[in-house]
Amino acid sequence: MKLQNKKKIYFASDNHLGAPSNDISRVREKKFVNWLDFIKKDASSIFLLGDLFDFWFEYKTVVPKGFTRVLGKLAEISDLGIKINFFVGNHDLWMRDYFQKELGIEVHHKPLTTQINESKFFLAHGDGLGPGDHGYKLIKKVFINPLSKWIFSWIHPDIGMSLGKYLSQKNKLISGDKNVKFLGEQKEPLVVFSKAKLKEQHFDYLIFGHRHIPIEIPLNEKANYINLGDWFKSYTYGVFDGKKFELKVWNNLND
Repeated sequence: MKLQNKKKIYFASDNHLGAPSNDISRVREKKFVNWLDFIKKDASSIFLLGDLFDFWFEYKTVVPKGFTRVLGKLAEISDLGIKINFFVGNHDLWMRDYFQKELGIEVHHKPLTTQINESKFFLAHGDGLGPGDHGYKLIKKVFINPLSKWIFSWIHPDIGMSLGKYLSQKNKLISGDKNVKFLGEQKEPLVVFSKAKLKEQHFDYLIFGHRHIPIEIPLNEKANYINLGDWFKSYTYGVFDGKKFELKVWNNLND
């Protein structure tokens, strides 16, 4: 990917729209839509690194109610020719083809490696990567199994969505302080994963969501670990201008 003059690549993650309630979530949704409006003037591409929703399940002919503002804005931006890449997170694993067909968004179910100008990127939501957390890794395999998704799809959407939202809010990062505290370079799973990845090949930036902690850590003279934070507390995002990557905070004066 080559950036044209004055164009930029934008990154964001972990909006958890729908949590903890529709009314509270809508305030954050409007803030995120304002950010999308702001960046569309110079965005070449946008990478959304997962957990846009606190729960999402696509039935064959039914998608979750709500999120009209953000979905409409993403469709508008996509129609402008700005490429949007979406990475499924642990809260929106169960996507089918709605984003691709209706919004023109490319959906990634696995990490992506790409080169932008002279810089190499490793991009992923981050759940299940790194050492430990074997219980979750096993459960994730069950959740993404086609048979599991097929069985769940037979539950009436009114019941299935209510059940999914309940379970999602019972087991989410944003509900507990323990999961959003930085554990240190030696214990942070995604930092450990990134260091191991660099032994296989070079990357300039290894960028993740999931941990809800906006942070940048130099891993060696050229490589950097980036966590994008979230749109629940920090309202942080990443921007790459073709030469350097920056973490920024969205402060919308109209909010």
